[in-house]
Amino acid sequence: CFNENPATLRACLTSIAKQEYAGVLNVYVIDDGSSNRDALGAVYRDYEEDPRFNFILLPKNVGKRKAQIAAIRSSYGELILNVDSDTTLAHDVVKNLVLKMRDRSIGAAMGQLTASNRKQSWLTRLIDMEYWLACNEERAAQGRFGAVMCCCGPCAIYRRSALLRLLDKYETQFFRGKQSDFGEDRHLTILMLTAGYRTEYVPNAIAATVVPDKLIPYLRQQLRWARSTYRDTLLSLRLLPHLNGFLTLDTLAQNVGSLLLAISVISGLAQFVMTATIPWPACITIASMTFV
Repeated sequence: CFNENPATLRACLTSIAKQEYAGVLNVYVIDDGSSNRDALGAVYRDYEEDPRFNFILLPKNVGKRKAQIAAIRSSYGELILNVDSDTTLAHDVVKNLVLKMRDRSIGAAMGQLTASNRKQSWLTRLIDMEYWLACNEERAAQGRFGAVMCCCGPCAIYRRSALLRLLDKYETQFFRGKQSDFGEDRHLTILMLTAGYRTEYVPNAIAATVVPDKLIPYLRQQLRWARSTYRDTLLSLRLLPHLNGFLTLDTLAQNVGSLLLAISVISGLAQFVMTATIPWPACITIASMTFV
């Protein structure tokens, strides 16, 4: 966690502590140099007596990727579940994800995401709908072919033996001459697929995550995610021929389609402003891409 709201973190840890899972569960909480560590300390102390919980307090903020790696290298279980600090898990998430991972050809799997604060504003309601569509249409379709293209960080499980093969590549990723500090979830998923592992979607492993309730933070988040999507799409071009043809069409629709949609909106508005005529070609393109 990094500068997390103490109440939000407490809800996250409580949901993990209450998992109905018969196996051994070890929890590694990484504080990534939070400036509100004194406030978070009260939450940590609530779990100090629970032998399952381990707290790693990093001296400075190093980013999600390095914080993840610190937890991976400290742990020893064959399955590693990544949970964001603003996420709460349903009581059976661990059990359902572990059942899916019994197939050793699977390197990673993700659960179904919902917005925990969906009733907060009109935006959070729309984001909750977006998450449902992304999980139960897009990820579910990709999962039919064993190739979910991005196992989302709020609730994603990984096979340790697969992670160890990929950890150096993951840790040392460079983009445009700089060490990458964004797009962790998608890049790790692409590495899994490139190594020959399947990635799956588990709809009955339900996790609720806090989503932006204001437009500007939401747009910043989407721009950050878009950077990752386009970058890792380029990195996955060599991978796509080895996957089912549906994944190639899906990737093209998501990336080329969104660009065409943006161009159509801009050109349509420009035509309407400059000529006062209805831009029918742009309208047809927008309607078609929205339908797709």
